[in-house]
Amino acid sequence: MRPVGPALVVAAALLLASCSGAGSSTPGADGTPVAHSPTPTPTETIPPKPPKPPPADACYRLGYDEVLAPTSDKKPAPCSGIHTAVTFYVGSYDKHLAVDGSEVHRLEATVCPRRFAMFVGGTPDGRRLSMLRAVWFTPTVAQAAKGGHWFVCAAIALRGDQHLALLRGPLNGVLGRPEGRDHYGLCGTAQPGTAGFEQRICAAPHSWKALRTVDFPAGRYPGDDRVRSAGQQPCQDAGRAVAGDPLDYRWSYQWPTRDQWRDGQTYGVCWAPS
Repeated sequence: MRPVGPALVVAAALLLASCSGAGSSTPGADGTPVAHSPTPTPTETIPPKPPKPPPADACYRLGYDEVLAPTSDKKPAPCSGIHTAVTFYVGSYDKHLAVDGSEVHRLEATVCPRRFAMFVGGTPDGRRLSMLRAVWFTPTVAQAAKGGHWFVCAAIALRGDQHLALLRGPLNGVLGRPEGRDHYGLCGTAQPGTAGFEQRICAAPHSWKALRTVDFPAGRYPGDDRVRSAGQQPCQDAGRAVAGDPLDYRWSYQWPTRDQWRDGQTYGVCWAPS
């Protein structure tokens, strides 16, 4: 056998060393280098920034179907220009609650109507006799997953049954002013209960106007006979009070149906020609 020369020993050592790759090596028990995988460098996970809630006191151009949706991604519009909705309150809910859960829905349905009353002003009867309404929106499920836990209360005005009216001027305290009540009041295209009757904002052409409400205690529905008879005298008196001739006048009364009562309308409405 030919003796191993120094050059071959060096070559073998280089070959063994080249097998270690990018990792480190330490000698084994027999002196042979052993390769190790490189220790991974830990990376810091940065959570995404939660989406910002919509601004307060912002105006929007929304359609009727859009205000019925639970969420909205519309961008604000200048309040000095054409708009159909204005934000009056932005609140928040516990981040551990589901955005589409009953707790959040109950919070919106409680806070927004109360804040709406403070925003538009006027009396409870005056708010019932107007076409101003409160609507509310939450983040989308995707926004909630990123940390959004706000809700927005906005005011709109109905022009008719399924159309929005353009908002004019500031709405803050509008029902505390006579011109505001006249503009956003509840009117009709004909005598209630007759063909052709539709509710209209009083700023639009109309022939009848709502005068007052007939309130009932909350609780179980009193029944058709009771709610019908309760409004006869109050509405007759209201019609006489606005008539040019106290001996020749017309009036009408709309009482709440069982379905309307279930939806929260526990009052009737008195009408007269306008």
